[in-house]
Amino acid sequence: MNNRDLGKRGEDAAAAYLERAGMAVVERNWRCKAGEVDIIALDGTVLVLVEVKTRKGCGKGTPEEAISPTKQKRLTRLARTYVAQTGMDEVEVRFDVVTLLTISEDRALLRHHRAAFSAA
Repeated sequence: MNNRDLGKRGEDAAAAYLERAGMAVVERNWRCKAGEVDIIALDGTVLVLVEVKTRKGCGKGTPEEAISPTKQKRLTRLARTYVAQTGMDEVEVRFDVVTLLTISEDRALLRHHRAAFSAA
């Protein structure tokens, strides 16, 4: 399986997990000029931007280590853009990270890091 397919499967699994956890997924792969957000969901009245990282192993670091300060700043900018475009000015925004580490072809260890970082 190539990295693109692995990433898509990871995002599908993350979206399904978030919905089972009671969140409403409102956007997947939302794009603008500044970049892309993997998943945008509502957790009650809280707008949640979710970065999904899927890895086959930890040879290049854990999936969590891929969420650099630069990526955090980019997601913060994307959140501002999304809120402005949708008119959700008064909404609380949270940044979550879902990581998946594959165990076999059809199994992965999924971790949900709620409020993984604050707006940069």
